Amino acid sequence: MGTWDETSFGNDAANDWAYGLEGCDDLSYIDATLQRIIDAGDEYLEGPDGDEAIAAAEVVAWLLGRPTPVNAYTKKVAEWVATHPIQPPPEVTQKAVSALDRILRQPSELLELWEGSDRWTASVADLRARLTL
Repeated sequence: MGTWDETSFGNDAANDWAYGLEGCDDLSYIDATLQRIIDAGDEYLEGPDGDEAIAAAEVVAWLLGRPTPVNAYTKKVAEWVATHPIQPPPEVTQKAVSALDRILRQPSELLELWEGSDRWTASVADLRARLTL
């Protein structure tokens, strides 16, 4: 798995996940990704699953009109959001928040991998804040 920065799409898993988004015309793909994290409960949460959930939560934030800047990695997300102006229902937004909260507690591989990284923690906190404005 390649990771180059702490942003939501700064890793291979999130970018691969975003390609799956292209074939979806509703929120089912996003919802299923978030639900998988919630369903993990207290089981060990694998890093790629967490990366995908962060990407899904980021798309929810974009749909709410609270995006991050467009770059080479988020361009496909920006295009999908522009062609799918879906207003996420509160349940999906809450799932995104719940998934982020789960990623930020043990047992979580992402939490272990990013231990001591204030930038990653700040990035996830920023995303969570954009979901709850």
